Amino acid sequence: MSRLQLGNSAMNQAAEDRFLQDLERYVASAPVGTCPVDLALGCLTLCHAQTCGKCVPCRVGHAQLKQLLKAVLDGSATEETLETIENLSKNIIYSTDCLLGTTAATLVLKSIRNFRDDYEEHVRNGSCIGTAHGPASCTSFCPAHVDIPGYIALVREGRPQDAVKLIRKDNPFPIACAYICEHPCEARCRRGILDEAVNIRGLKLYAVEHCGKMDAPPCAEDTGKRVAVIGGGPCGLTAAYYLRLMGHEVTVYEQRHKLGGMMRYGIPSYRFPREELDREIDFILSTGINVVTDFSIGKDISFEQFKREHDAVYISVGAHADNKLGIEGEDAEGVMSAVELLRGIGDGNLPDFTGKRIVVVGGGNVALDCVRTSIRLGAEKVTCVYRRRMADITALPKEIESGLAEGAEIVELHAPVRIETEDGKAKAFIAQPQIIGEYDRSGRAAPRNADVPEVRFDADIVIVAIGQAIVCSPFEKTVPVERRRLSAAPDGKISGIDGVFAGGECVTGPATVIRAIAAGKAAAASMDKYLGFNHKISVDVEIPLPHAKDRRKCGRINIAERGVDERKSDFKCVECFMSDEEAAQESTRCMRCDHYGFGSFRGGRRFEW
Repeated sequence: MSRLQLGNSAMNQAAEDRFLQDLERYVASAPVGTCPVDLALGCLTLCHAQTCGKCVPCRVGHAQLKQLLKAVLDGSATEETLETIENLSKNIIYSTDCLLGTTAATLVLKSIRNFRDDYEEHVRNGSCIGTAHGPASCTSFCPAHVDIPGYIALVREGRPQDAVKLIRKDNPFPIACAYICEHPCEARCRRGILDEAVNIRGLKLYAVEHCGKMDAPPCAEDTGKRVAVIGGGPCGLTAAYYLRLMGHEVTVYEQRHKLGGMMRYGIPSYRFPREELDREIDFILSTGINVVTDFSIGKDISFEQFKREHDAVYISVGAHADNKLGIEGEDAEGVMSAVELLRGIGDGNLPDFTGKRIVVVGGGNVALDCVRTSIRLGAEKVTCVYRRRMADITALPKEIESGLAEGAEIVELHAPVRIETEDGKAKAFIAQPQIIGEYDRSGRAAPRNADVPEVRFDADIVIVAIGQAIVCSPFEKTVPVERRRLSAAPDGKISGIDGVFAGGECVTGPATVIRAIAAGKAAAASMDKYLGFNHKISVDVEIPLPHAKDRRKCGRINIAERGVDERKSDFKCVECFMSDEEAAQESTRCMRCDHYGFGSFRGGRRFEW
């Protein structure tokens, strides 16, 4: 045999590449949202089956751990059981003779420490607060657990109104999510095993566009309980909507002139038209919810007195305060925060940026919103300065692509140094080039100053978009605060305070609309239970059976946008809708995971919650 040989042929290499791509799709489409207790039990069972049985810690200890985890799952465990699981896991780790035995016990110990809330929920209420609420990966990965296969099937059958009704069982904002949801459900769509994920958000947008005018579902019999919701954003309105359907008297108190929260005061109308937002809010209020605007806790009334006047209070204030850069010149004229800019536009006050040079600092969706908004306000040049790499930008890829197409410039690896001023006005933005270094706790490569001169960006306006903060001061005397956020459980409960619940951004920090909706939904169920009831939310929509045709490979239909030259000069919606033909084809691509595969023994769906 020759000492030197050529590598694989191009044909063989292509085959290997396709194999790896197929494997990658299988991994990326793996089911998510598994109960951590169930997952720990499965891993322990697998390890126990592979041990040699020589030592007692593996042979006996693993068997005892399995029985304890099964007791947690079937609801027969107690608080003492959890302590026993933790102590037994430690003993096995310290005394077993093999790595397999140590690994199995370590998995259980990490599980009970990292997912303590899930274990306690199993013990106290016999349920799981994890995300395993459905057999389909898309439903499990949706924070609100919307029945995605169900409404896609209804779209396919030409029943968009029923599709929207089904969505509203779990999410009262189908229109908002059709326009602005970050669609995490698509990240685990099992259609990706075959080709590409189904365009779930696009089909939702088609459904809300064709559903016509709809009436709100009837409310349950009045309970006589008075509930106050502080904050009229997506989280507060979600909680108010479901609490009203449960029969409680609900009043929403909003600090600003109009409801909507960051959907109105943080998202530009070219992404989410204001008339569509008003249409959504009007539907929610049609259930009989009372509204008080221009109302501030701590200014118009103390929180302690406010609490006494209601049977239950839900705090859902959003992240409406801005973060500062902490650099020289930040207080100069012409320097504004993203919150200030977008809030003014939400109130109808559009600044004139004609002929001005704009520098936007940040790399999130809000920063890209400011970039694209500045272009529409007539800016001569818009530059987005980000201290990390383009690969680390947290904004949606589509937002980045659209911003670049509309003429913006994105400069990576430049950190803020100071703002140069003249006569008290911003004149230029000074940045220090960065070099990428080691990975930090967030899993991203951390930048550090490069040994090169500073860079100067001419700027008439500097917009700071580096995140938002929560104003907790009106509630600090009553509600515990940790790291400038209210401290509450995932279901909204506040330990040691009866009748007061909290959720959304004031608890989690800045998050997406769908996560705020999920928090409001969970809080509604928790508050209903606190008030002494157990109302169920359901919908009378029959889900079509899956069609019997083979699912052949078929390209994904993406939502088109209006032409760049047309859209960048106005605030009209940039996206186009699917045609009837496109919606029919895209909805047919759904694999109906609620019926086949995992869905065949997980019950298909939850018909009520």
